[in-house]
Amino acid sequence: MSLVQILFYVMAFITLGSALVVAISKNLVRSIFMFFVTLFGLAGLYVLALADFVAVTQIVIYVGGILVLILFAFMLSGKEALVAAEKQSSRFISLGNIPAFLLAALFLVVMLNVVFKADINNLPWVKQAIATKNVVPVNGTGINNIGVNLMTRYLLPFEVISVLLMIALVGAAHLSRKEAAEA
Repeated sequence: MSLVQILFYVMAFITLGSALVVAISKNLVRSIFMFFVTLFGLAGLYVLALADFVAVTQIVIYVGGILVLILFAFMLSGKEALVAAEKQSSRFISLGNIPAFLLAALFLVVMLNVVFKADINNLPWVKQAIATKNVVPVNGTGINNIGVNLMTRYLLPFEVISVLLMIALVGAAHLSRKEAAEA
């Protein structure tokens, strides 16, 4: 077993274990921080798959943006809402959860069917790409092109989206502060 395989299994175990804690934990703070670990574990798996740009995007957008937004929502929510969320019924298997379990089981069957029946090397579009040498080599040029395009050609939309997200975050904080002051 090579070092890469060992690292893959370690990262997969960390990712799956922390995701399980996120799903099962009743403590919202613990769930949020384990979600942090889950997202970093996914970024590690992307690095092992030689998808460096996706790994960096995972960290910047999900860990740096979405998780911080979840933390802000948690911190700005009222104490009554948090207490009510923690006092929900603790039964994992109940009659109300049966549709969710059936849907999850169906999704698992479909995924396993795709994974075990797919012959990736004999797909027609993969054969055609290899035959015409239309394959993207694993080097830094793809990431460089994305970075150059993002900071030149698509700079204005990138900045507009960042300003829009900042305005939404400031507006959400203002609205939650206004409600807290009225209570």
